[in-house]
Amino acid sequence: MKEKIRQLLEEALPLVDFDSDFLFSELDSLGVTTILMLLSDEFGIHLDATDATPRNLRSLDSIVAMVEQKLQS
Repeated sequence: MKEKIRQLLEEALPLVDFDSDFLFSELDSLGVTTILMLLSDEFGIHLDATDATPRNLRSLDSIVAMVEQKLQS
């Protein structure tokens, strides 16, 4: 799951370091929107502005956790 998400996001946002521990600080509003849209489309989950928190987008691991949580609910 993690590698699938990494590949998807790196293709769309090649200038972002997805290994960063401070991923959220590297993202602008377009980057955040892109991530939410790609994950929504790829996994068939509903993500909106309330999911765009520093906690959910802190790192690639936190993004994976958010997707897994959405898939379970």
